[in-house]
Amino acid sequence: MRRPVRTCFALALSLAVAGGASAACGSGGDGAAAETGGTLTVLFNEDFAHLDPQRNYVMFAMDFGTRLLYRTLTTYAAKPGQAGTEVVPDLATGTGTTADNGRTWTFHLKPGLKFEDGSPITSADVKYGVERSFAPDLPEGPGYARTMLAGGDRYKGPYQDKGGLASIRTPDARTIVFQLKEPSMDWPKITTLPTFAPVPKAKDTGVNFDRRPFSSGPYKVESYDRGKRLALVRNPHWSKATDGVRQANPDRIVVEEGIAQPTIDQRLIADQGKDQRAVTLYSVAPASMPRILTRPDVKKRFVSATSLCTRFLAMNTSKPPFDDPKVRQAMQFAVDKEAYRTAHGGSGVGELAGSYLPPAMTGGRAQDVYKAPPTGDPAKARQLLAAAGESAGLSVRLTTTSTEQGKAEAEAVQQALARAGVKVQINSVAKSVYYDAIGDIEKEDELVFYGWCADYPSAGSFIPPIFDGRTIAPKGNTVVSQLDDKGINAKIDAAVQANDPARWQALDRDLMGLSPMVPLIHDKLPLLHGSKVTGAFGHPIWEGELDFAVLGVK
Repeated sequence: MRRPVRTCFALALSLAVAGGASAACGSGGDGAAAETGGTLTVLFNEDFAHLDPQRNYVMFAMDFGTRLLYRTLTTYAAKPGQAGTEVVPDLATGTGTTADNGRTWTFHLKPGLKFEDGSPITSADVKYGVERSFAPDLPEGPGYARTMLAGGDRYKGPYQDKGGLASIRTPDARTIVFQLKEPSMDWPKITTLPTFAPVPKAKDTGVNFDRRPFSSGPYKVESYDRGKRLALVRNPHWSKATDGVRQANPDRIVVEEGIAQPTIDQRLIADQGKDQRAVTLYSVAPASMPRILTRPDVKKRFVSATSLCTRFLAMNTSKPPFDDPKVRQAMQFAVDKEAYRTAHGGSGVGELAGSYLPPAMTGGRAQDVYKAPPTGDPAKARQLLAAAGESAGLSVRLTTTSTEQGKAEAEAVQQALARAGVKVQINSVAKSVYYDAIGDIEKEDELVFYGWCADYPSAGSFIPPIFDGRTIAPKGNTVVSQLDDKGINAKIDAAVQANDPARWQALDRDLMGLSPMVPLIHDKLPLLHGSKVTGAFGHPIWEGELDFAVLGVK
């Protein structure tokens, strides 16, 4: 459930300097119509952590898995921008019904659904798949089923409890009913997660299911040499008539793994041979950006879409000087967000943020509460600090990663705050222990970099994990501002209960008023594809990854 943003990007040149990046974002491929057939090559610098649907909990891997190998009760529309955040039916005939304001949810499966061997997909297969996510042997997946289903805290999964989980009922082969502990109108969004993919009990191979998931989607695994190559071919029993989302255009999809990202970028920039029908699975290296954005023929193949992630400069409200909200408000004007973004990779990797919630959760339009200039307003910051009795200046420590990029980001903040009389001492820690360091409430510095990605497009998956002070833990803490405001906590409860986007947006503004963190950027994912790839756009879910539901080659 809890998902801090990734901490790594190598230092890059400013994209703005590199060639007018403002027009480079949100490319939608070359506009060619999708064609059926051919082989799509996917270039990846690593291997998938998990393809088992109940263990798959990495954004780009969830995109790959749920669009190609398995289907879920619901999914997201295959559309760019805000339209892509719409939940639509997948295996189910609808997005679920509830007769008791979200405590009980019922889904009916479409007729004609089949696994890769031609056997029918039943509600029992969906139930068994969800139950697998409770197994201690398979702990890596999203925890929503475990925490939200009635009795989930006691259930140990189908390997230990043959009787199954009573809060998932299957009155017939095409009906499944979920009983929740507490009402939630977000349940149809949660059933988009791979946890809710069907698994036939007879095909379950436990931890080995990772190597060969049994397909309910348009493709099945032909071969998988982990770390080297994964080949998918068509599932002959998948029917487009039952699937209103996936186009399944290529005949084959081959993932070439273990290739250094600069090499992937160079191959795609060169656009030769089979690489004309290739995509990068994950972020272009920042160092490659100038070569992409200064060449119009390459730039038109660049995709960079906003995701559900925001990065922050968090202030430790548990100790001076940031126990004073007036001092915190001054930081909203002292920070140079443009300089931070340049250090982070430029405009291709983020939009400047004026509030905490990503635009997808505020109706597609970002909120800008303080309306501070992108480069900050040092004079305004000094004025606010003087009003707080801090005209003599401040001295604070800032935790960052010891990477080249982490240091550059910290120096950008250091230089900006110096303009307002705030002296910053940089504390660099290894990336591998970064979250442990800032999650220790006794050792946390006054300033830390942080970020959050929602699991689904609802503020209920974003605000509570990072602002509900009742969840502050001594170690592994995700409320890194350490703000524990009773008024905010009560408003979080009310917003969860109301499930009203307008209420969440108002709470976003209220939080900005208290200023426990300075929002820096809303993340965008920089991607590149070959010239003969069709249907390429960054989907707002899955960190802005290309939507594999509609990719094709010509």
